[in-house]
Amino acid sequence: MTCCSGETLATGTDQAVGFGLVAISLIIFTYYTTWVILLPFIDSQHVIHKYFLPRAYAVLIPLATGLLLLLFVGLFITYVMLKSQRVTKKAQ
Repeated sequence: MTCCSGETLATGTDQAVGFGLVAISLIIFTYYTTWVILLPFIDSQHVIHKYFLPRAYAVLIPLATGLLLLLFVGLFITYVMLKSQRVTKKAQ
C-alpha cells in the first residue's frame, strides 16, 4: 500500500512485529525497574526475591549487552568500509 505522498504504509506483519518488540521492551523495562529500584526496599526474606538474580547482575548484564552492541556495530562498520573499498578498487 502507498499513501498519498508515495510513502509505503506498514503491513499487518510489520505492525505485529512492532507490537511484539514494544511488548518485550516493556516487559524487560518493568522487570529491570522492579529488580533495581523496588527490590532493595523489600525484605530480603520475602518470596519475591527468588524471581530475581543477585543485584551484581543488574550492572553486569547491561554492561555485557552494551559491549556486545558496540562490538557488532564496529564489525558492521568495518564490513561496510571494506566492502566499499573493494567496489572502489574494481571501478578504477
